[in-house]
Amino acid sequence: MLEIRPNCENCDISLPNDSNDAMICSFECTFCSNCVSTVLHNVCPNCGGGFQKRPTRPVNCLTGNCVEKYPIGTRRVFKPVNTNAFKKILNTFMQIESRKR
Repeated sequence: MLEIRPNCENCDISLPNDSNDAMICSFECTFCSNCVSTVLHNVCPNCGGGFQKRPTRPVNCLTGNCVEKYPIGTRRVFKPVNTNAFKKILNTFMQIESRKR
């Protein structure tokens, strides 16, 4: 089950459960869509993978699987991208389609 982290790891903007700007990689590294497109160029600085729009946890409890029973995460991860260290990762993966990295 996804943690649904509450913020962008790079700029620390809040990304609530219903945010349309939340993006995650397969390890659930969480960034805002602005950082993904302008800083990261769809390359995760932690794993080299690509990003997808993060799903939301349902608020409707009809099925019993909802935010009330499974709350979203509260742990904020804030580690701004070190642009010098990220250059090698970016140069290695930027031209490779994310599903083939």
